[in-house]
Amino acid sequence: MTDRIRSLDVMKTSSLIGVLVLAVASATSCRRSTLHEEDVAPPPVSRGSVRGRVTLTGPPPENDALRMAADPMCKNANGGQRVLDEAVVVAPDGSIANVFVQIVGDFPNTPVPANAVTVDQRGCVYRPRVVGIRAGQALEIRNSDNGLHNVHGVSTDRDSFNVSQPLSGMTNTFRPRDPGILRLKCDVHTWMVAFAGVVNHPYFAVTGADGTFVIHDVPTGTYELRAWHERFGTTVSQVRIESDHETPIALMYDVRSAPAP
Repeated sequence: MTDRIRSLDVMKTSSLIGVLVLAVASATSCRRSTLHEEDVAPPPVSRGSVRGRVTLTGPPPENDALRMAADPMCKNANGGQRVLDEAVVVAPDGSIANVFVQIVGDFPNTPVPANAVTVDQRGCVYRPRVVGIRAGQALEIRNSDNGLHNVHGVSTDRDSFNVSQPLSGMTNTFRPRDPGILRLKCDVHTWMVAFAGVVNHPYFAVTGADGTFVIHDVPTGTYELRAWHERFGTTVSQVRIESDHETPIALMYDVRSAPAP
């Protein structure tokens, strides 16, 4: 009788242990499943790049000489040398500098760079002539000349401003908010002009002296590639961005279709 009772107790204990083991295993499995679902990162977005060149067909228009003698400060800043306007900067092979290029599309939000984009007033000329900037990024405009400049931002939306910079070394910072082309001018020296292409994503570039540009790390897909030049206007093309691939592309302006300055 005693042995039977002991046997029953052992069976009950074994059954209880089995139930507990199953319960712990089930809970652990559920927890692992839950942790797995929460901790697994989304798959990385495949990306590629585009490398292009912008050229002009036909002989480029001549740039005008700037009337620096109108202000002795400007004349002295350039050593009395003749300075040409840089509205059209074209290399002998037709490559165009200062073309703002952007990819048009809907992209996930990315952080706005903390560094500022700087435009300098030096020798009574804005340098560089064309920049690209993220919406919300700092645009720093500096006066490196020993005299008065007036920084006038012209926007079709909310980004207009107008400030005086009478002293060398003065700097003003602005944060453009609206995508588009922000025009900078100086009301004191009417020949002074520059442009900032404002974009709400990081996929843009400005062509160099050789007319080339590169836009990196673009999510794969088919997009419109839009180029803008202050004299020749806008030209568009379609570009296909493939994973881990650099897509070549050529953009072209025809001097015969350029609007009059």
